[in-house]
Amino acid sequence: MALFLSTFMNKLDKKGRVSVPASFRLVLSGQSFQGIVAFRSYKFPAIEGMGLDRMQRLSESVDQLDLFSETQEDLTTSIFADAQMLGFDGDGRIVLPQILLDHAKIAERVAFVGQGATFQIWNPEAFEAHQNEARKRVQEKQATLKLRGDHA
Repeated sequence: MALFLSTFMNKLDKKGRVSVPASFRLVLSGQSFQGIVAFRSYKFPAIEGMGLDRMQRLSESVDQLDLFSETQEDLTTSIFADAQMLGFDGDGRIVLPQILLDHAKIAERVAFVGQGATFQIWNPEAFEAHQNEARKRVQEKQATLKLRGDHA
């Protein structure tokens, strides 16, 4: 499985267009929809981004919750009702809708932040502060991770 890695800074033009990093487009190239699915993060002042295939898996996961439960309803309303399919133009750009730009407080510059199977789109200054806090929490907690499949 290809992963979204690294952080890329790109300029947003006056029409709301931004170039998606080439390595991110490569990860997305094998899917049926040539573009991204984006929605407002319900945790951060950021935009969640992924391929349509990953969005399908997210839908299947939400379907495992009790139908019509409050949790299921809250997640579907927060994710799927807000999601937008943003196709690539001939130059590998997408148009970020104003509702997403406002949520992430993005005006001129955009940070594409790899998150492994997904990515986020941030205001660069807000992401820098968020990343610094995340690193601080990891250090304070001395967080570790057991690699999946390791038996040692």
